[in-house]
Amino acid sequence: MNGGRAAGRARSFRALLAHVPLPLRGLRARLVAAFVVVAVVSALSTGALAFREARTGVLQQSQDSVIQQFRKSVDTVAPYTPAAPSRADLQTAVNHVLYDNPSQGWRVMATYKDLRVGTPGAHFGELSPELRRTVATTSATVFQRVDVDGHPWLTVGTPVAYDTDGGSGSGLSGTAMYLMVSQGAEEGYVKAMVSGIERATVVALALAVVLALLAASGVLRPVRALRRATRRMAEGRLDVRLTVNGSDELAELSQSFNDTAAALERSVAELRRMEARARRFAADVSHELRTPLTAMAALTDVLDENALRHDRETGDALRLISEGTGRLSALVEDLMEISRFDAGAIRLNLDEVDLAESLRRTLVSRGWQDRVATSLPGPGLLRTRVDPRRLDVVMANLVGNALRHGAPPVRLTMGAREEEAGVAWAVIEVTDGGPGIGEEAMPHIFERFYKAGASRTRSESSGLGLAITAENVHLHGGRISAANLPGGGAVFTVELPLHRESRAPDPDALAGAR
Repeated sequence: MNGGRAAGRARSFRALLAHVPLPLRGLRARLVAAFVVVAVVSALSTGALAFREARTGVLQQSQDSVIQQFRKSVDTVAPYTPAAPSRADLQTAVNHVLYDNPSQGWRVMATYKDLRVGTPGAHFGELSPELRRTVATTSATVFQRVDVDGHPWLTVGTPVAYDTDGGSGSGLSGTAMYLMVSQGAEEGYVKAMVSGIERATVVALALAVVLALLAASGVLRPVRALRRATRRMAEGRLDVRLTVNGSDELAELSQSFNDTAAALERSVAELRRMEARARRFAADVSHELRTPLTAMAALTDVLDENALRHDRETGDALRLISEGTGRLSALVEDLMEISRFDAGAIRLNLDEVDLAESLRRTLVSRGWQDRVATSLPGPGLLRTRVDPRRLDVVMANLVGNALRHGAPPVRLTMGAREEEAGVAWAVIEVTDGGPGIGEEAMPHIFERFYKAGASRTRSESSGLGLAITAENVHLHGGRISAANLPGGGAVFTVELPLHRESRAPDPDALAGAR
């Protein structure tokens, strides 16, 4: 259950993070945010503690001073206040206290039973009943903070004591005196402290941002260098290395990258050496096999001519030898062609040709004109510069593949298409009515030695025909693709650029020429 909640919270956090703009997800933004949060929390917590202590100190000091001074003034007038004072006596006591504290802004009131005398014009409605009861029942000085019109006031109450037995004791006369004094000055001190804390918080915030930017720059500098180095490595420059400064975690990361890059460079170099040796081996073997295979092919031709003179078993054996020699010769030729592609030794012999005529010659030369339906432009409508021999190889491989592994009808069509950039393309399609290409085979159809289906693994095909076809198309700057038709069957599409000054032929003209 707890694991499910944690996973749900993680998904919610990732969903929330997905809505954050990409620049704000960077390391710099996160460092700045972290520093700002720490600075704000630190400044606010420190300011709150300082404010509480300072406020307590200011109010406590002011309170103690006022209470002590008021108590002293009351003690001064107590001997002159009768046990049962009159209104005049109470007024005299109030005036004496005010006279002793002329600049304090005090409001003083004296009470005896139902008599109340106070500072002229002063209001004492803020004296709470609890405070009066406490003063009437105890001999201690009590105080209370109250709020008057949004401002703090200190209220103090104390009973008036008198001497008894010639000074040997003291008692309560029932007379009490009350004081109300504004603490506006203390409130001003507190507000000044709040303003100071706010200014300190702003300064701390600014310093935090500056420190975060400096720290982010220090952290991001090696990270950016690592990013540049990885990009250069992705471009194939495996000799790239980082400068290692210091001994912190970033320096360890840079050193790890250098070690990884060095190991990768060694591995890639070794793989390239092995690949070069493999290509050289295949080329050498193909070259060495070519001469004896040529002799064997000539010999099998002679044996084929004399096969009818032998008995049936001998004739069948001779035909098997002839077919095997032919397949082996074709495989050697394909291997040599692949080796030339890998070595970059292929050179195109370009010539401007009529594409439709070239395709017709391919069909006629192999006797396929009656087995393949064509839809080609008229003479001279589609011309471009190609290598005629390699174009013949491309079309022979595609049409032959459709005839061997597809089913009738096999069609060869060609048209033209012009893209938005003004580049014209000749589009050649070879279709068949067979079962099509399996979905699992589609991504690998142009790979070397790949055969779609277990039934073809032992067929006469070497698995190199479509790979050679794709290489030849790419050499011409063209594109090749394979797909399945909606109604069944496969379609191979070859697109060749029309390297001519004129634009692509009018599609209506092409349609009329078919």
